[in-house]
Amino acid sequence: MPDDAAVPGPVPGPVPLEDQLCYAIYSAGIAIQRAYKPLLDALGLTYPQYLVLNVLWREDGQTVGRLAESLALESSTLTPLLKRLEAAGLLRRTRNPANERQVLVALTEAGQALRARAGCLGEALLEASGQTPAALAALNRDLIRLREAVSAHSGPQARTAG
Repeated sequence: MPDDAAVPGPVPGPVPLEDQLCYAIYSAGIAIQRAYKPLLDALGLTYPQYLVLNVLWREDGQTVGRLAESLALESSTLTPLLKRLEAAGLLRRTRNPANERQVLVALTEAGQALRARAGCLGEALLEASGQTPAALAALNRDLIRLREAVSAHSGPQARTAG
């Protein structure tokens, strides 16, 4: 008969999802995208397309590589989004005359005009969350600090992988 030391105890399982920070962040992101969806549908945009435009509204005329870095995406993932936005007349892609290997992305007038209509997303999040602007700003700062700390710990490849 084996002694008690040789008998394995219960194998610890994973922490329940509701107790995992990563799941809380993931599911909160999904809930936010659901709140945005009717507004984005009215704008004719998907959430990833909105993110691309948002980066360009802040600073127009960026390279595909720089846009990809800002969005923590690979250029190959970003290119189909850019093609759809270009087909919709919201941006244009051109070769950089100073470096033919680079593609520059710039908003069209229609893309710039969409910025004013997209302002309603922040209001929708405030209403849906029941939070104050200050509370959401504090949460955003905390999440950015968390992302940066985890990215720094995970190494340079993780910072660009999303």
